Amino acid sequence: MLVLLPPSEGKASSGRGAPLKPESLSLPGLTAAREAVLTELVELCAADEDKAREVLGLSEGLRGEVAKNAELRTAGARPAGEIYTGVLYDALGLATLDTSAKRRAARSLLVFSGLWGAVRVTDRIPSYRCSMGVKLPGLGALGAHWRTPMTSVLPEAAGDGLVLDLRSAAYAAAWKPKGEVAGRTASVRVLHAPTRKVVSHFNKATKGRIVRGLLTAGADPKGPAELVTALRDLGYVVEAEAPAKAGQAWALDVLVDEVH
Repeated sequence: MLVLLPPSEGKASSGRGAPLKPESLSLPGLTAAREAVLTELVELCAADEDKAREVLGLSEGLRGEVAKNAELRTAGARPAGEIYTGVLYDALGLATLDTSAKRRAARSLLVFSGLWGAVRVTDRIPSYRCSMGVKLPGLGALGAHWRTPMTSVLPEAAGDGLVLDLRSAAYAAAWKPKGEVAGRTASVRVLHAPTRKVVSHFNKATKGRIVRGLLTAGADPKGPAELVTALRDLGYVVEAEAPAKAGQAWALDVLVDEVH
């Protein structure tokens, strides 16, 4: 099972670990594309703080994020699972998983990123600020930048198992499963049952709990239909829609009554 996650907007500090080694990151097929984004981002943030803040869509209060980006090559690095914080990652609680569940998380979780493309939770990265919606002056829109290298890299990472897609729309734009991979992909929404609407905070928290539940239970669904069974076994109310034709992903709605 490969689980595709969005990053968090907020991130923990880099700490005092050894600096980033781009060549050490998982999915080496993305190395050249990562280097291109990293180089332009660092140069932009080091040269013109105001322009960088505009490009990155940062408020005056987040000016310090620009300085942080300018030092990405020398900043300390920590496992991505410690860098990403926020609602989904708080609910997932990687640090509190038992040893077996942590091993499954290391194998299964892939976090999408405007800067790195995608990383595993064990990859060591510095804290940064660069969403997938950013359009860099040189490279252009990051979603489009990542599309080509991911076309070959992500199907290989997916192997022959289930792909559980929990990404938000901006990050889903960087790679859309196609063909045979799409047929074993399940895209999940979390809906407030009484209104059948997505509630952002609740959506993120529930997705974190879903992943934690699957990892803790040692669930290993081989495809979307088996995932539906696994989620129902965990107590979730799930509505599933199989694709109308080959080459499309399954659509799963998880319905929850209480928003918290």
